[in-house]
Amino acid sequence: MITLLDYGAGNVRSVVNALESLGETVVRVNSPADIEKAERLVFPGVGNYGAMMHSLRQQQLIEPLLRYLHEDRPFFGICVALQALFESSEEAPKEAGLGIIPGRVKRFDTELAIPHIGWNGIKVHQPSRIFHGFTGQEKLYFVHSYHVETAHTADVLTTTDYGCEFVSAVQKGNIIATQFHPEKSGKAGLKLLENFLDSSREAVIPQSCPTETKLAERIIACLDVRSNDQGDLVVTKGDQYDVREDGDVRNLGMPVELAHDYYEQGADEVTFLNITAFRDFPLQDMPMMEVLQRTSEKVFVPLTVGGGIRDFIDCNGKSYSALEVASEYFRSGADKVSIGSDAVLIVEEVLKTGKATGLSSIEQIARVYGNQAVVISVDPRRVYVQQPEDTSHPVVKTVFPGPEGEQYCWYQCTVKGGREGRDLDAVTLAKVCEQLGAGEILLNCIDKDGTNSGFDLELINAVKEAVTIPVIASSGAGCSEHFLEVFQKTDAEAALAAGIFHRKEVPIGEVKQFLGDNEVEVRSC
Repeated sequence: MITLLDYGAGNVRSVVNALESLGETVVRVNSPADIEKAERLVFPGVGNYGAMMHSLRQQQLIEPLLRYLHEDRPFFGICVALQALFESSEEAPKEAGLGIIPGRVKRFDTELAIPHIGWNGIKVHQPSRIFHGFTGQEKLYFVHSYHVETAHTADVLTTTDYGCEFVSAVQKGNIIATQFHPEKSGKAGLKLLENFLDSSREAVIPQSCPTETKLAERIIACLDVRSNDQGDLVVTKGDQYDVREDGDVRNLGMPVELAHDYYEQGADEVTFLNITAFRDFPLQDMPMMEVLQRTSEKVFVPLTVGGGIRDFIDCNGKSYSALEVASEYFRSGADKVSIGSDAVLIVEEVLKTGKATGLSSIEQIARVYGNQAVVISVDPRRVYVQQPEDTSHPVVKTVFPGPEGEQYCWYQCTVKGGREGRDLDAVTLAKVCEQLGAGEILLNCIDKDGTNSGFDLELINAVKEAVTIPVIASSGAGCSEHFLEVFQKTDAEAALAAGIFHRKEVPIGEVKQFLGDNEVEVRSC
């Protein structure tokens, strides 16, 4: 039996699903006494360090947790739970850590994109049973902006490189904790958890460990989900956002089954976009919640969900915050939420008033769950101008002239599924959203959507130059060469596609093989 320390934040459903898939029974901590009687304790830390420590203190869990750890009983901590083992964190200087291991947590100081999101390797420094059967070349899933800094090397289990060498796992007696998420690290992560659960396995150092680890470029499968005319949730795909064909919604498959297929093919992440959510109240969208729940039972890579992440008032006049909506998605199995049209409205208000309120959906969710949990989905289209001074928006000089030979364009943000343009550009939107706390930009392009002509490299470069958070390229992929092009000609950290995967024109494994053959770092399928 496994006791799970769920302090009330983030997606712990995937941890439970991973442990149950390995044949374990999982019970949750409901009181301090549950920690005292635990046989094996798993602590999945999610999101903000300060919010986590505050919650532990409010629930009177710190003292029993410290006793458990000092008694050297079996413990596995994940992500922020690793950071909690140390003395303090720059993320919340006034919140003391557990102090089990000397050291502190500090923010990455690098020119690379922050948060550190994606699949990276590990360098193993001491034997551990959790690496039984590992080759040493495995990539595991990271998502964090802060890392541990310690001079106490005796407890350092692994390190990883990302602008610097940082501690990515620790081991002290029966205490093991990882900065990466094994429950989101595919088959390698499940193997690592299985090894932890079996205390009889031999402690080993894998034979082939890298001298330097490298972050892989991510390939993300996107599923546009909506109800068809019969009321069933289906995966669909539009051409420049038009999802109907001969009057009916295109039906390209069932969401859970397709997501699992992409996981088996080697997708690094799966994104669900509920493309009709702006019309409906998402907390009543039980089919979408069920899709997330069922998908997280069999798909052990990160899941993002978008659509309807905003404040709502239901038909009875009751108010629901965007934070409450996001929380339900996280509890149903999502790791990240994607905010689209609401982000445009938020940025317009910030630009109008000259200040942030602290109450926007972006700020609230980032404050509780961490920046890495907030993805901004941008849906821009080109607006051509003859000269840069013809608009107040930042322009790019394009190699694709406009209908009247215009050499410049800016990227107009849209809302309501691309049907309404606004006086706001994608570059400004991305910059302000980063300032508000967003951790990632999903960069679509209406002009490229459904064309199979390749990503809009000019748009990607313009936004990437303006922000320091990771950027996901989307819209226009038609072949493996387009993925290679986006990684060679831009600094995008990930590339997303939908139609070519749904129609089985290009399998994900084929894309990754092609990228690997051309010396692009990828996670092997």
